[in-house]
Amino acid sequence: MKPIAVTSIGLAAVMAASISTAHARDQIRIVGSSTVYPFSSYVAEELGETTDWPTPVIESTGSGGGLKLFCETNDMDSPDITNASRRMKPSEFDRCADNGVTDITEAKVGSDGIAFAQSNENDSVGFTRKQIAMALLEEVPVDGELVKNPHKKWSDIDSSLPDREIRVYGPPTTSGTRDAFEELVLEAVTKEMKEYGNKGYANLRKDGAYVDAGENDNLIVQKLEKDTDAFGIFGYSFLDENSDKLVGSDIDGVAPEPEAISKGDYPIARSLWFYIKNSHSDEVPAMADYVDLFMSDKMTSDLGALKGIGLITLPQAELEEWRKSVDDRVKLKKSDLE
Repeated sequence: MKPIAVTSIGLAAVMAASISTAHARDQIRIVGSSTVYPFSSYVAEELGETTDWPTPVIESTGSGGGLKLFCETNDMDSPDITNASRRMKPSEFDRCADNGVTDITEAKVGSDGIAFAQSNENDSVGFTRKQIAMALLEEVPVDGELVKNPHKKWSDIDSSLPDREIRVYGPPTTSGTRDAFEELVLEAVTKEMKEYGNKGYANLRKDGAYVDAGENDNLIVQKLEKDTDAFGIFGYSFLDENSDKLVGSDIDGVAPEPEAISKGDYPIARSLWFYIKNSHSDEVPAMADYVDLFMSDKMTSDLGALKGIGLITLPQAELEEWRKSVDDRVKLKKSDLE
């Protein structure tokens, strides 16, 4: 028998097939928001238990950190999906485009409130957003001028507040929760104040009143159990999950409750998202099943499993619109974000 001749064209085809096989993988790689992490993890575990796909690998990097990794490259060693507790910024879209990540689909999955909470060993305390801002901003107005924040205790700001040292554990700059807190509390307050030129100001104190506690919201919960004088900033789902240990504060007279968050009455509420790198879909076929499961009635509807672990669900009509957009893999445009 003569040996089979392999032409240069045939060899190239074999090599291409080998490379394609090497690049293809079963396991989805997900990064992003610590707030979305519990919901994404629940879906991932369900996918692993109910299909032949392995459970996706999920890393809690924060919204900003996740989008940075997601937008870095189209290479197959980059994330397939990134979670975010705020919408992608136009500048992040540009970064993706500059790196060739141009086929992205956006999915909105629900809403979340940002809790301002403490150990339930204390009586509940209500705050206005202005009181929180005056406690945490690096510079505050005194006699009509901005000065380095002199407030040591909450009672220095208002005698009705606790006579306790100001100490707040919160997320780092890579976190979508931090972005939303700065926008919805700090900037919202300072835009209404002439001392700041009616412009948003969000520089936080660096003297220990605000403590960057990292991306893991569970660590903040643990710190509040030990440091009962302190307050913490994290997503509502973590407050709901730890209601036996923590008590949330009313903000501007509104309690952090699902109905108030869903209706937008709670003043520190934001939307939750994930972003799909469509260029990976052929090489990572499990992505389609994961996305379908996340957007399904079984997970994100008013009767879905994720509501049971703290997701504030979208109105049904809006959910159906997002499902169609995701099913059709509608390509995200920069104008969508502006």
